[in-house]
Amino acid sequence: MSLRHAALGLLSEGPASGYDLMKLFEVSLSNTWPATQSQLYAELGKLADAGLVDVVAEGPRGRKEYAITPEGLTELRRWITDVEPARATRSDMLLRVFFLAQISPERARGYLHRQAELSGKEAERLEGVRGFVESGTDNLSVYGRIALEYGLRISRAQQEWAEWAEEQIR
Repeated sequence: MSLRHAALGLLSEGPASGYDLMKLFEVSLSNTWPATQSQLYAELGKLADAGLVDVVAEGPRGRKEYAITPEGLTELRRWITDVEPARATRSDMLLRVFFLAQISPERARGYLHRQAELSGKEAERLEGVRGFVESGTDNLSVYGRIALEYGLRISRAQQEWAEWAEEQIR
């Protein structure tokens, strides 16, 4: 996913200022694709230069409201259906697992125990946003629930795996 497509996706729901987009980002996409305010504002400028969004209103203190153009919507739809998502193949955590024999079994179990704890905390954190996501009926909430469920299942599977792996070390 790119920040470009994240911004286009948010704007496909309706016009918004950079500030509004950042707030939407924080409550929806930041769990999937984090971005800073400066990155988002820079991307909005690039999208405008490319004709994928238009500035539809300007307000005090340089506030701009952006709307997706037909070309932007075409690009978003192309990206959703025609571009295969990148599959993460690197895992710093799993790379370390391959070399756990280089430390004592106690430390190896401790490492895996910590990974289980971290995955459990991530699942708890995601559960904490469930109420907010489930309270909405807009497209971002409906599909956000689906994305949230993915994150919860992955976190729980990682926790279960780490607990199992810890038991494998004698």
